[in-house]
Amino acid sequence: MDEPRPDRAALLARADGPVTRDRLVGDLRALGLTEGDTVMFHTRMSALGYVVGGPPTLVGALREAVGERGTLMVTCGWNDALPYDFSDWPRPWQDAVRSEPFVYDPVLSEADHDNGRLPEALRRWPGAFRSRHPDVSVAALGAAAAELTADHPWDDPHGPGSPLARLVARGGRVLMLGAPLETLTLLHHAEALSEVPGKRFVEYEQPVLEDGRRVWRRFRDIDSSKGAFDYSSVTPPGQDSFETIVRDMLATGAGRRGRVGAADSLLFEAGEVVEFGLAWLAEKLGGGR
Repeated sequence: MDEPRPDRAALLARADGPVTRDRLVGDLRALGLTEGDTVMFHTRMSALGYVVGGPPTLVGALREAVGERGTLMVTCGWNDALPYDFSDWPRPWQDAVRSEPFVYDPVLSEADHDNGRLPEALRRWPGAFRSRHPDVSVAALGAAAAELTADHPWDDPHGPGSPLARLVARGGRVLMLGAPLETLTLLHHAEALSEVPGKRFVEYEQPVLEDGRRVWRRFRDIDSSKGAFDYSSVTPPGQDSFETIVRDMLATGAGRRGRVGAADSLLFEAGEVVEFGLAWLAEKLGGGR
């Protein structure tokens, strides 16, 4: 995610000068990113300072840090996805929307702008792959990109067989480059796997491509918008539930901390995040795993 862009002078001051590709590579390696890593990353570009060349410079630095055997992955979503309550709209409104030829196309459809500039930059990168799910698509670039994004399940797209599950299975990592703690998307995988009672789901429709044809498909998923569970009793007022979980995880000593450019950054093991998330849900909300 990203915030409205500060002026360039403020960015330069924040990072004590321009942030170059070489500096980024050095900082990423010092944080612990290594050759061959499969890493899902979340970025607040403005937190890094003035990055010379913007998102392409950061993508290039990440690629250099993980090397030819490594893979980068980001959450994309779809900027023009229909809201979950589309099926509740007045019938004439629904008919007007259905008469339009728009469709989720993994190649052409823009990533959700709320996810910042990096997802759109990565999904457009030559050789990148993007998954087929319209609401929670991911893009990946590198050695395991095709494997991570293939056959994204239509239903339960955060659960088994999803790109998130494959990230964990590969021993992947999660990199937070100045991004808010609440953006750690992998915790949705823990929610999807959890057997804690009271899980909330949504059902919705989106137009997608199947065998080159536009099809209206109905989907079912955990409620990743309002929350898969009622967290109100276990999170401080005004604090996002994922921020609470990540803060509790950091308190155990999990993750590696460091500076990338001007950004306070974190590097987690994907499996560690999911295991902690499952245990936290079971402890705080009750029930089994």
